[in-house]
Amino acid sequence: MAQRLLVRRFLASVVSRKPSQGWWPPLASRALQTPGGLTVTPNPARTIYTTRISLTTFNIQDGPDFQDRVVNSETPVVVDFHAQWCGPCKILGPRLEKMVAKQHGKVVMAKVDIDDHTDLAIEYEVSAVPTVLAMKNGDVVDKFVGIKDEDQLEAFLKKLIG
Repeated sequence: MAQRLLVRRFLASVVSRKPSQGWWPPLASRALQTPGGLTVTPNPARTIYTTRISLTTFNIQDGPDFQDRVVNSETPVVVDFHAQWCGPCKILGPRLEKMVAKQHGKVVMAKVDIDDHTDLAIEYEVSAVPTVLAMKNGDVVDKFVGIKDEDQLEAFLKKLIG
């Protein structure tokens, strides 16, 4: 019952009935008209903001995905081994993503959840989180454990990019 009421209120605030002017009339003033005669206009009070899709950061899905996107990558890769329950990981992750994004594609970042991918954590000798590896041409060229500030992260990335 409450869900129906919410849906009705939402639709009432977003959708208004207008007479149909054909199947697909031209869009005017950022309004969308449907074949049924409904006109949908954005309500400034209900604006939804989204973030831009990051092409420099991705989550590893499984072992073959790691092999394909990290080990076989021609671009240097920063690998962030993290966990959902790890407080320092929640601080380092966004900081590292921001620093990688500033490199404009010279380096990419792979995020590996150690609870989901224990085999990768064991293979790369991750004994604590956060652990960050720098990989170039499939080889680990640098590594650190724990939180770093932005200056240290920048130096880490510059060393990887060369």
